[in-house]
Amino acid sequence: MDSADATTSSITSKGQVTIPKALRQQFGLARGSRVSFALVGDHIELRPWKPERPVPESGFGLLRTNRPAVPADFDPASLLRP
Repeated sequence: MDSADATTSSITSKGQVTIPKALRQQFGLARGSRVSFALVGDHIELRPWKPERPVPESGFGLLRTNRPAVPADFDPASLLRP
């Protein structure tokens, strides 16, 4: 980005800055989006944050429980028998 293209923003008392709308749209940043910061030489880089591990297509196995596992040979129909 050339200095002619640069946009400035003030830092609030809470350390917050406003990312210009055009840049938010260009990088798909919306409310709640996460960003990462990196010190590079004499400047700070702000980048859209992406998880290191890709999100799986299926949610299977993502939740953990303290309950004991159901035995593999368990037959739910056995609960219906009188």
